[in-house]
Amino acid sequence: MRIVLLMTNPSTRAGRREWTAFTVLLLPLLLVSMDTSVLFFAVPAITRDLGASSTQQLWIFDSYAFALAGLLMTMGSLGDRIGRRKLLLLGAAAFGTASVAAAYAQSAEMLIAARFVLGIGGATLMPSTMGLVRNMFRDDAQRAKAVGIWSAAMAGGIALGSVLGGVMLKHFWWGSVFLLNVPAMVLLLICAPFLVPEFKDPRPGRFDLPSVVLSMGAVLPTIYGVKEMAADGFDVTRLLCVLAGLLLGVAFVRRQRGGAAMISRELFRDRAFGAGIGLNSLAMFAMMGSSYFTTQYLQSVLGKGPLEAALWGTLPSVAVGAAAPLATVAAQRVDRAYVIATGFVIAAAGFALLLGTGTSSLVLTLISCAVIACGIVIVAALVSDLALGATPPEKAGSAAALLETGQEFGGALGMAVFGSIGMAVYRRDVADGLTLPQSELATVRETLTGAAAVAGRLPGRAGEAVLSVAREGFVHGMHVAAAGAAVVLLVGAAVSVRLLRGRPAPAAPAEGPAEAPVAVGR
Repeated sequence: MRIVLLMTNPSTRAGRREWTAFTVLLLPLLLVSMDTSVLFFAVPAITRDLGASSTQQLWIFDSYAFALAGLLMTMGSLGDRIGRRKLLLLGAAAFGTASVAAAYAQSAEMLIAARFVLGIGGATLMPSTMGLVRNMFRDDAQRAKAVGIWSAAMAGGIALGSVLGGVMLKHFWWGSVFLLNVPAMVLLLICAPFLVPEFKDPRPGRFDLPSVVLSMGAVLPTIYGVKEMAADGFDVTRLLCVLAGLLLGVAFVRRQRGGAAMISRELFRDRAFGAGIGLNSLAMFAMMGSSYFTTQYLQSVLGKGPLEAALWGTLPSVAVGAAAPLATVAAQRVDRAYVIATGFVIAAAGFALLLGTGTSSLVLTLISCAVIACGIVIVAALVSDLALGATPPEKAGSAAALLETGQEFGGALGMAVFGSIGMAVYRRDVADGLTLPQSELATVRETLTGAAAVAGRLPGRAGEAVLSVAREGFVHGMHVAAAGAAVVLLVGAAVSVRLLRGRPAPAAPAEGPAEAPVAVGR
C-alpha cells in the first residue's frame, strides 16, 4: 500500500482533489449522524413485526449509541496506526453490511446485534473523517472552512434522519430506513481509494490493549448511567454505574500518564486542545438539553403528528448552513475567542426566547431552536477547528476521537441534567394542580403522553383540565431548563474568552496552486 503524507510546509493549500475527497467524506458523516434519529418512527412497526419487548426496544436504540461512544477513542488511535483511509474503508464495509443485516433482521436479538455492528462502523467513520480533514487541509483558513461545513453537515444529518425515516416508512417496510445507508457506503468504497490520500502516524508506539478495556469501561457505564437517569430518574444502580465509569476513567488517565500510548500526551501540550474538547462538550450539553424538550413539545404540547413534527423540526436547520461559514470568516478578522463567545451568547439568547413560549407557540419555538442551533454550530465549528489546529497531523485520528467522545458525554449529560430538571418541575406542577385518584395521578406525573391517555378517559372539561395542567407543567419545566442552559452557555462565553483570547486566528486563504502530496513508500 502507498502511504501519502503532505509536505510540512505551512503554506500548503488544498486543491480540487482535496475538496472532491472532502465531499466524499461527507457521506459517512451524514449517515452516521442520521442513524441516531432515523429509527424514531420505526419502533412501532419493528415492535409489531419482531415482537420486541420494551427492554429490547431500548437496546435497539442503545446498542448503536453505546458501541459508538465506547469505541471512538480506540478506533481513533487505531486509525493513527493502520492508516485513516484504511480504517475508513473497513468501517464503511462494516456499516454497509450491518445495514443490510438490520434491514432484514428476523428477530429483535438479530436487530440489536446488527445495530451494535453499525455502532462499531460508526466509531471508525467519525474520527477517520475528521482526522482526514486535518491532514488534507493544512492551510488554516481552508481547514476552518472544511470543519465548518463538517459541523453543519452533522447537525443537518440528525434533522434529516427523522424526516427520511418518516418518508420511507410511509411507502416501504421498516427495514428500508437501514437500506438508505447501502448506496452511500458502496459509493464511498469505490471513490475513497482514488480520491482520499492515506495518512498514519509514522511513530505510533505500541497498541495498548489494557487502555482499550479501560476506555470502554470508563465510557460505557458512565453514558449508560446518565442516559438511564435522564429517562427514568435517579436510582442507586444507575449512580453506581456512573461512579464505576468515573473510577475506570481515572485509571485510564493514570495509565496514559504512566507511558501507555493509546492517547498521546503530546495532544495536551497546547491548552487550546483541552479547551476545545471542553467547550465543544459544553455546547453539546446545552444542545441536547434543548432537543430533549422541543421534540416533545411539538408532538405532545402542540399535538403534531410524528412526521409533521419532524418536518417542522427541520426548519431551524436551514439557518444552520450559513452559521459556520460566517463564523469562519469572522474569525479571520476578529479574535477567535470573541467569535466563539458570541456563538455561546447567541445560543443563550435562543434559550431566552424559549422562555416566552406558551402552550401554542409554534413560530416562536422554531425561531428559538434556529437561534440555539446557529449559536451551537458556531461554537462547535470553531472549537473543533481550534483543537484540530493544535494537534500534530500524525495524531489527528486520536484528537478527532477525543472530540467526538466529548460530544457524546456532553449530549448524554445534557439530556440527563436538563431532562431531570424539567421533569421535576413538571411533576411538582401536576401534583399541585390536579386532584385525581393516586393511580391516575401517578400516570399523569410520569409523562405528558400518560397525561393525554388519562385525559382521554375522563369526560368533557375534566379531561381538558388534566391536559391543560399537564401541558402548562411541561412548558414550565422547559422554561426552567432553558434558563439553566442559558446560564451555562453564558459561563461558556466567559470561559472561552478567558482561555482562548490572543490565540492566532486562521489566516485568510492565500493565492496560488495547491502543492501535491508526496508519496513516501509502499
